[in-house]
Amino acid sequence: MTMTEEAQVLTFPPAAPAAAESRPAILFLRFLAAGGFAALVNLVSRYLLTPVIGFKLSIAVAYLFGMVVAFILFRTLVFARSGASVAAESYRFVIVNLIALTLVWIISVALASVAFPAIGFTWHAEDVAHFIGTCIPAATSFIGHSVYTFRKK
Repeated sequence: MTMTEEAQVLTFPPAAPAAAESRPAILFLRFLAAGGFAALVNLVSRYLLTPVIGFKLSIAVAYLFGMVVAFILFRTLVFARSGASVAAESYRFVIVNLIALTLVWIISVALASVAFPAIGFTWHAEDVAHFIGTCIPAATSFIGHSVYTFRKK
């Protein structure tokens, strides 16, 4: 085993293939797939937490669950190593996601509490509102993670 192979074995999680960086469309599709799975964790968690802690608080708590999954998947499957420490990447990841969480929360609550009641939409209103709110920050998060969280040193 070469020194490089040993370093890759000892690195957790392993780096995403470097080839993905040269093709932005492939990178974005990988981001959407990994983010989609993290969003599913977020949505299911919110659904399970709502009866226990209420809709508004469950949005934030479920977002944290999804965020942990997203960080691991993005670092493993989407973005190549930045050269920064896990702690530095984690810090930047949280900053980008605090902005996204703000968008998710405002959109979800506004739809469920204001927009949907105004138009008489009642079918799984909180679930639909949260799904829409979760989808909205995909593009802004991709840009934030590409140019800030996982940027090369």
